[in-house]
This record gives sequence, structure tokens and C-alpha cells, in this order.
Amino acid sequence: MTSLAANESEDIVLLGASLWVWQIVLAAVGVLTLIVLARTIWTPTPRSLRAWALGNIIVNSGIAVTGATVRVTSSGLGCSEWPKCTPESFVPIDTGHAAFNAAVEFGNRTLTFLVLAVGVITLIAVLRMTPRRRDLTLMAAIIPVGVLGQGVVGGITVWTDLHPASVAAHFLLSMVMVFITVALYVRLREPEGTPRIVVVPMLHTVSIALVVVGFLLLIAGTVTTGTGPHGGDAAAPRWDMDLPAVTRVHSALAWLTLLGAAAAVLLAYRGGAGRPARLSSVALLMVVLLQGVLGYVQYALELPETLVVLHVLGSALTWVAISRLYFATTRLAPRSQEVSGSDRDGERGVAEPAPGR
Repeated sequence: MTSLAANESEDIVLLGASLWVWQIVLAAVGVLTLIVLARTIWTPTPRSLRAWALGNIIVNSGIAVTGATVRVTSSGLGCSEWPKCTPESFVPIDTGHAAFNAAVEFGNRTLTFLVLAVGVITLIAVLRMTPRRRDLTLMAAIIPVGVLGQGVVGGITVWTDLHPASVAAHFLLSMVMVFITVALYVRLREPEGTPRIVVVPMLHTVSIALVVVGFLLLIAGTVTTGTGPHGGDAAAPRWDMDLPAVTRVHSALAWLTLLGAAAAVLLAYRGGAGRPARLSSVALLMVVLLQGVLGYVQYALELPETLVVLHVLGSALTWVAISRLYFATTRLAPRSQEVSGSDRDGERGVAEPAPGR
């Protein structure tokens, strides 16, 4: 990919049309498909609501991975302006960069419309629930607003010539959105009420600690990225830090996350936690182990582009797993209802959201 980006100087043409034309067509088809599917959301069911919530988790995690692809292919300034691609055009025409770089950056921008469409459709579906729930409505409303905010941060990133601080903010905002989408997905399976701990208190404490340490791990990862070689463009500024030193900090937080995940598994099984908490803890432990191996391999091989993108994917999956474990340690219950034995079992299918109108 790097070789192609360096050597390509003309428009990439497929079946007589430039690649960016195909990107627009595919994005439009994707949005139209979502709109057609959204017709069923006008009368939402518990299953369809959870499907759209899961879709939000996928697209918000995926946009972080495609952003990493932009960075490792040095395509970050393939469109040098925002919201336009160039001062004269919204599409990549005469960008001054290789056609490959322009296509990658423009493709990532068009995917934002897909992410926004999923968020808006989910909000409409939640608003159509009967009875309408304030907690779910708030979370569903935050998602499309966050996507729009991502677009603004993306513009700032371009205007600052891919400064590592703005690049880090762009990624971290995506992870905040992922946390909210996981919350929406889990709470859709529960009745409206007050969160109550349904596991041993120590496991709940560990889950909170993992959220804190996990987000610090993400921050340390962005600092390592901002110090490393993949800045998104050859002219992009870099942080003047010692790469081995910041990598060691990142690694230490990863080991701390691994220890927390192992402790969560032990507490979940010895404390008699319900199935969601047990499965979430095991999933987190497996993901962190795989992510750690991948991290050490990519560092030993001097950060090859493909492994860097896979590592970002692993970061998103790790954060999803941490978020899922946190929400598995509590359950919403009506204020007048005490936590029953079925609540402590962690079964979330007891109280489903009401079907649509």
C-alpha cells in the first residue's frame, strides 16, 4: 500500500470512473440501504433495537480502524482542506497528492455519513419506543451529536496538519462514543430504573478500575503513536519524546489491564457472578492477551503498517470488552424493586423494552 501511495500520480480509475466517484456511490448506497431498513424501526421491537445498537458499536469502532489506515498510508492530507477536500472542490480533484492518498482520506470521510446514519436511525427507533425511556433517549441522542463532533475534530486535525494532539483527540472521542454505544446496547435489555450491583462488590470495583486504566492505556497509545513514525503525512509534526520510554509506559498499563482482567475472571467465577459477567471477563482476558502479543510483535518488527492497523482494531475490541464487563456488573431495576435472585444471576432477558407503537 505504501509503495502504491508513493508511486501513484494519476487518478485511480475503475470501469471508467475515478475511485472517489465509486466511494461516493458506495456511501450513498449504504445510507439508502440503512434508510430502507429503517422503515422497520418505525415500529421497533426489542430485537431490532438491539441490532441497531450493536450496529453503532461496530461502525464507531470501525471508523477508528479506517482512521488508522489513513495514518499508516500517509494519506492524512490527501484532502488538504475541511469540510472541502481542496479549496475548490468537495471531492478529490487536483489535490496535489497521490491519487491513492486522496482516495483513502476521502473514503474515510465518506464513511462518516454511514456512521451518522446509523446513529440517527437508532435515535428515531428509541424515540418510537412505547413507553419512551428518558435514559435510552439521552444515550441515543448523544451518539449522532458525537459523530458530528468527530467531524469537527477531524477538520481541526486537517487544519493543524495532523498535529498528534488533534489526532489523539480524534481517536479518543471515538472510544468515548464506543463506551456510550455499549451502554445503550446493554441497557436496552433492561427495564428503566436505578443501577444496582449484581455481582460481588470487589468485581464491580475492579470493573471500574479497568475502565480508568483502560482509558489511560488508550491515551498512552495515542502518545506512543504521536511519537512514532506513522504520522499520517511526511510533513506531519511529531512529539519530541523518547519512543522506547513512552512505549514502556504504554506496556506497563497494558500489563496492569491484563492483571485486572485476570482478577475479574477469578472474582466472577469464585463470586458466583451471572453469565454476562463471567463471559465478559473471559472475553476481556482473551482480547487483552492477544492484543499484548500483537503489540510486542509489531514493536519487534519496527511497526509494520498492517500490524499497526490490527493493533488499533485490538484497542477498540479491548475497550468494548472493558465497557461490556463494567455494564455486566450492574443492572437497572425499578426503584421499588429489590434485587432479586434472578437479578443476581445476571440474566438480562427478564424485562425487555416494550415493542413499538
